[in-house]
Amino acid sequence: MLALERRNLILEKLQEEKRVVVSELSQLYGVSEETIRRDLDKLDKDGLAVKSYGGAVINENTSIDMPFNVRKKKNVTGKQKMADIIAELIHDGDHIAIDASTTGVFIAKAIKNKERITIVTNSIEVIIELSDVSDWNIISSGGKLKEGYLALTGPQSVQGLGSYNVEMAIISGKGFDFERGLSDSNEEFEQPKQMMFKTAKTRIVAVDKTKFDKVAFSKIVDFSDIDIVVTDEKPDERWLTMFQEKGIKCLYPTN
Repeated sequence: MLALERRNLILEKLQEEKRVVVSELSQLYGVSEETIRRDLDKLDKDGLAVKSYGGAVINENTSIDMPFNVRKKKNVTGKQKMADIIAELIHDGDHIAIDASTTGVFIAKAIKNKERITIVTNSIEVIIELSDVSDWNIISSGGKLKEGYLALTGPQSVQGLGSYNVEMAIISGKGFDFERGLSDSNEEFEQPKQMMFKTAKTRIVAVDKTKFDKVAFSKIVDFSDIDIVVTDEKPDERWLTMFQEKGIKCLYPTN
């Protein structure tokens, strides 16, 4: 097993359990405790974990992003629920913009039974997921590949996304807060998401329950820019009242 693969597995374990122990990881992956300590040193240096006595804990800082393949495995059930709700809003022949979030990949999977769909995206993973679908139009934004994110960013990406008008744009983020709206951990994702909303008739934010009442580094949009919020669990009354006051439709599973 490569060191990168092992570190990603450790990150997955941290996502699930919040804390890992050196001796247990050593036995689990069949390597020395010194090797595990070097792995944890690397994760600590990258800001993904915080070393503690005998192990490490997950870094809960909303400005730090886990690698895409690790994030994709977090809250899978919640992302599937949101994707199923969004799939019901999409009709044959629609033009849809999807961002480079992990939720976007689940949405792409959920709508593969639709016909004559046009997808505009800056997500490499969404493009790969839909590469076997017939009679669809899959449009890449172009731009610079962001290492570790499978996302296309930069001026070319923003320009490419701005070239098309779509019925619906679907974006996500790391934080969703009463005062700061929707935010993300990296400013490079801010402008592509904003451009998607500028070109869309219906603007959808898909955020699971863990993103509520959190603020990440880079602001994306205010509530005045949002038409629909899709989440994986009924929000509390504070949020429902605010959505109603601002004319935002909130959709969530009812069973």
